[in-house]
Amino acid sequence: MTLLQTLLAFAVVLGVLVIVHELGHYLLARWCGVKVLRFSVGMGPVIWSRRFGVDQTEWAVSALPLGGYVKMLDAREEDIGELSEQELQREFTHQPVMKRIAIVLAGPVANFLLAILIFAGLYMHGVPEIIARVTVKQNSSASVAGLKTGDLITSVNGTELQTWSDLRWELMHAVMDKRPAQLAILRPTSAGNQEILNINLPTTEIATADLDEHLMDKLGLDTAKPKAKFSQIMPDGPAARAGLQAGDVIVRINGDLVENGIEMVTRLQNSAGQTLTLEGLRAGQVFSVQIMPEAERVGERTVGRIRAQIDTTAELITVSENLPVAIAKGATKTWDTSAMSLAMLGKMIIGEASLKNITGPITIADYAGQTARSGLISFLSFMAFISISLGVMNLLPIPVLDGGHLLYYSLELLTGRPVSQRVSDIAQRAGVGILMVLMAVAIFNDIARLVS
Repeated sequence: MTLLQTLLAFAVVLGVLVIVHELGHYLLARWCGVKVLRFSVGMGPVIWSRRFGVDQTEWAVSALPLGGYVKMLDAREEDIGELSEQELQREFTHQPVMKRIAIVLAGPVANFLLAILIFAGLYMHGVPEIIARVTVKQNSSASVAGLKTGDLITSVNGTELQTWSDLRWELMHAVMDKRPAQLAILRPTSAGNQEILNINLPTTEIATADLDEHLMDKLGLDTAKPKAKFSQIMPDGPAARAGLQAGDVIVRINGDLVENGIEMVTRLQNSAGQTLTLEGLRAGQVFSVQIMPEAERVGERTVGRIRAQIDTTAELITVSENLPVAIAKGATKTWDTSAMSLAMLGKMIIGEASLKNITGPITIADYAGQTARSGLISFLSFMAFISISLGVMNLLPIPVLDGGHLLYYSLELLTGRPVSQRVSDIAQRAGVGILMVLMAVAIFNDIARLVS
């Protein structure tokens, strides 16, 4: 079932993004008066097609489910010797160079617009996100800098933030730019208030080549964990017999400090059949009880159970905006993500970032399945990020990609004459070779992730 969900999620992501991308080319071509012969989802042999419209454009599904294309009336591919003068005016290479640039650019732009619309819709709906309150690991860079567990980070290098994803994003920028992160934090005090502090977190020791999903762990930061608080006590279980109540907060087990609910769950699970002394707070008053977790077989191991529910949910904030602000934030996020992708690509080219950051269809399919199982918000967010990646990739100046064609037409605009067919053919073969190498690296990375 999980494999089927993953494949379906991948098909939806890939199908939507390819259709949107090719619709960008198609609509601009039609608007510019160019005749479209075929709109294909997929590459290779056509396995299904229908013809519609005044031009009897062929709408097709092709055998290889990676990518798609819009085939226009083009003198480089079609015999135009017998075409009427009216038909010749609708041929692609007869169009002014600016029209050709617009048609080629429309595909990536459509992907960016889709990402903006998805982000805007999510912001209007309201996106629950983990707040930027941190747990700090001992002897880590963050700990040495002066950060403490429970600190709420409100800005990085002057950029205000609310959520954990915002914090990670700004710290990635700091690492990429090789500069320290100036943090503004709110720290709870013993008097119940909060003090405002500024802390300089060094990030230059994090190599750009190691910039991956483990960045926060390398800095010694993790999301804040909730206190060890009972949300529900089951009747007739060890917790109920010991007199524990919903709302009780446990601070010590057998004299050892318990910092959060996850830590308490682990301790209880590892103490089957052992008598434990729990010290906690109930309505501000200190109490102490003794309890023996029942032994329960789970798979091949025995765990302790006390028949109580402990709140381990991270502290969340719902980010919600009105339409104009949501669109603006969606556009900003799309721009920032595109810029970060290009910067990362540049770092990989000069050897400052690892080629392990290149992912292929296997990893994309895996993430598509994971986000689909997490819920619609996660799935749509993932789709937006992949749409941005597709737009950025297609703008790269590699022959056979949209960016390669844009390079040709830009040279034509500068020199006043088109790139020669011989140069174009050589560049096309080189472009195919580059793409094959990139695909090989991506698939190698995918397989390495699966077996690691």
